[in-house]
Amino acid sequence: MNYYSSGFYKYFAPNGAKVSGVYAHRMAEPPFLPIMIISLQQGHASQIISHARECAPHECCGLVGGNEARAQTIYPLRNVAADPLVTYEASPEDLFAAQRSMRERGEQLLAIYHSHPRSADPKPSDTDVRLAYYPSAVYFIVGLGGEQPSLGAFRISESEGRWEAVEYEVVPARITETEIAGLS
Repeated sequence: MNYYSSGFYKYFAPNGAKVSGVYAHRMAEPPFLPIMIISLQQGHASQIISHARECAPHECCGLVGGNEARAQTIYPLRNVAADPLVTYEASPEDLFAAQRSMRERGEQLLAIYHSHPRSADPKPSDTDVRLAYYPSAVYFIVGLGGEQPSLGAFRISESEGRWEAVEYEVVPARITETEIAGLS
């Protein structure tokens, strides 16, 4: 399988790899960046889990945009993988639309998510590690194989072929100043 022809990797291949006549670049980064705990609002976690349930038995995929480790927007993407039961590949159109929206909103890519529908305790697969070209992103994996869904968060180093679990927090929804003004 050619990693560069699938999913996120087709358009954002590692350091200067030629992909469809275009050179993709990424900055050199340490395998794992300083620990930063991503904060998801309860609604964000619910959106990710709902997306996984809607797509099951296929894997789902999507992006999490935000700033300063605080998620602001969940971007569900269509999985167009040849075998979506065991892998994911983001629709290029959805991926570009999500990135355009992030730019317009002033967001950064905080996380990439996907599901392992049959896993009760999801962990990155060998394929997940091999195709993890965003060491600065957290990778959320939803498991639907248990009584309750499970959401794990990981830092993955494709260059070192390893991963580690990381902490994240789920917080109640924040009320914005606009919403507070509407309550007065």
